Amino acid sequence: MNNIREQIKDKKRIVVKIGSSSLQHAETGDLDYIRLEKLVRELCDISNQGKEVVLVTSGAIAAGKQAVHLKTTEGQTQAESMAIKQACSAIGQARLMMTYQKLFAEYNQVAAQILMTKNTIVDNLNRYNAHNTFTQLLKMGAIPVVNENDTVATYEIEIGDNDTLSAIVAALIDADLLILLSDIDGLYTDDPRQNPNAEFIEQVDELTEEFMHMGKASTGSNVGTGGMNTKMIAAKIATSSDVDMIIANSKDIGVLHRLLSGENEGTLFVAHKDESFDLPEFVQNLHKNQ
Repeated sequence: MNNIREQIKDKKRIVVKIGSSSLQHAETGDLDYIRLEKLVRELCDISNQGKEVVLVTSGAIAAGKQAVHLKTTEGQTQAESMAIKQACSAIGQARLMMTYQKLFAEYNQVAAQILMTKNTIVDNLNRYNAHNTFTQLLKMGAIPVVNENDTVATYEIEIGDNDTLSAIVAALIDADLLILLSDIDGLYTDDPRQNPNAEFIEQVDELTEEFMHMGKASTGSNVGTGGMNTKMIAAKIATSSDVDMIIANSKDIGVLHRLLSGENEGTLFVAHKDESFDLPEFVQNLHKNQ
């Protein structure tokens, strides 16, 4: 077995990201409770092993849309569309968190909610306070449940998607490992949905320009905002901040405990601390980087 995979067993502080397409039924857009329940059980079990775990979750806008029976969040104008999304998020975030709280309570686990925007990272005092809050919550044995604050975030202050957000959180809290649960097995040489000859890449030792360009290909899900491009940006943030990252398929949530026991699934991006990498500056220029 690959030695680096063996070392995954010893990771103590882990960030897990799950996308909206993994949390809902494709046919209806309603929450997939079986998957949610499995996810929460896995996270509680990781916590019971004495590890610290943070969940980055999407799904607020989708949950809100369902609650008020909206077919679409498109409005007459861009401003109206933004307002509809933000209103759906305000309704949906509370519902999503209530569902998580219930499920975590089944396993006697305390969950906490943290909502972030770009300003949480770019502003020095905000970043310092956020870091301290996370540290304290983990010390208390709570599992922070993180989302972007879509109710207030507009283009200027939005991070944009939760792949990037989860990598920012991992960097902020000095995590050892970031796991992106996605609707794809990992990184391929080309989009496997379109090219049957695309080859699977088990491990990326160094994130070259070539790899970054691979991410520019298409995104398969029409629910989430993140395609492979955002996952490569996440990999850049994580590996530069000395955090190993794995992309794995969420169709079986049990992949979490298999990864943490050193099994070879998904694509592993090996951490390479970059002393010149400046997280606040990178986040400030996020939309310009793409």
